[in-house]
Amino acid sequence: MTLSPARVPVGAPGVRRLTATLYGYAFLDEFVLLYPVYALLFADTGLSVGQMSSLFVLWSATGVLLEVPSGAWADAVSRRLLLWLGPLLGAAGFALWVLVPSYWAFAAGFVLWGVRGALGSGALEALVYEELERLGAADRYARIMGRAHAAGQAAVMTAMALAGPVFAAYGYPAVGAASVLACLLCAATATRFPEHRAAASADGEGEGEEEAHGWVSTLRAGIAEARRNRPVRGALLLVPAVAAVWGSLDEYTPLLARETGASDGVIPYLLMMVWAGVTAGSLLSGPAGRLGRGGFAALLAASALALALGAGTGTPAGLALVALAFGGFQLATVLADARLQQRIEGTARATLTSVAGLGTELATITVYGTYAHLASTTTHGTTFALFAVPCLVVASAVAVRR
Repeated sequence: MTLSPARVPVGAPGVRRLTATLYGYAFLDEFVLLYPVYALLFADTGLSVGQMSSLFVLWSATGVLLEVPSGAWADAVSRRLLLWLGPLLGAAGFALWVLVPSYWAFAAGFVLWGVRGALGSGALEALVYEELERLGAADRYARIMGRAHAAGQAAVMTAMALAGPVFAAYGYPAVGAASVLACLLCAATATRFPEHRAAASADGEGEGEEEAHGWVSTLRAGIAEARRNRPVRGALLLVPAVAAVWGSLDEYTPLLARETGASDGVIPYLLMMVWAGVTAGSLLSGPAGRLGRGGFAALLAASALALALGAGTGTPAGLALVALAFGGFQLATVLADARLQQRIEGTARATLTSVAGLGTELATITVYGTYAHLASTTTHGTTFALFAVPCLVVASAVAVRR
């Protein structure tokens, strides 16, 4: 007779410490007052939409180069180490933007930001899933990560609410200083993550030859699992297919809002509305965890239609539909990540999660390039609406997939 493992109480000390640290980290990681105004900073410095898109491509290209190597490094050494190192690099990048605003300073900042993202991508999901698995609470992963995303989105909305008055009173230097401080606090919070792994000692450093040679072996193990495990391959493809388009469009939402005729002082509040929709999508990840293939496809299709209709109106009110669309896409993104984590069986969890992140970065670069081309010939609203088409294609593919 096989006994089912006892369910760990929701308030168990181990779960409580992990989730408290995760939610604090997620909040501080996104509490960046520069977010709602950095596209405006670029425009005010004299950059064209094409130059902005080239910066976004550089950002993603950095992730492409480092995504999988950093995931293998996290598996071989310490995920916690990468989680506190990344925000320090982000702080340096934001400082560059406001101290010496120019195309090349923005480019250097995006490289540092790209390294920061690569270090955390895969490492965070792997650390949280395996700590929950160790505590017998892996079934709560989607709900907990959804709440973590919601904490981050609440931070984005809080930053947007503060960005308007702070920017109006003190300008770009003040929002930049607040962003740097948030990164430093985020790094300090990351040191509180629990990590119980054979590849990492208590102080977060690798052990002996495993530290020297583990990177290559974990990378090979991850690639081997992706090759032999068909469900893992499917989940690896689904994550970028769901996440790339809306995640890329988010960078242009300030320009979409400005095009509707909204003043610069009102734009942060319109973006708050969009992120309120994203937050709602994150919080629904627990109840929506039982969605089957048909429900998942319907979610993507409805979100794509809302995106096209909302962006096509050309009015501030239309951003409410964009918010609804982004909320649906965020929910689908969390569910796709949860399904990937459930299918991974080996020890190279961060590596495989980073492979999915690599796919997302490659797709994101394609979106940035396409957006720059389309926006040079039509409006931002029309460009947003056109990007609903690939989302509908993904929804159809999910619906008919065997």
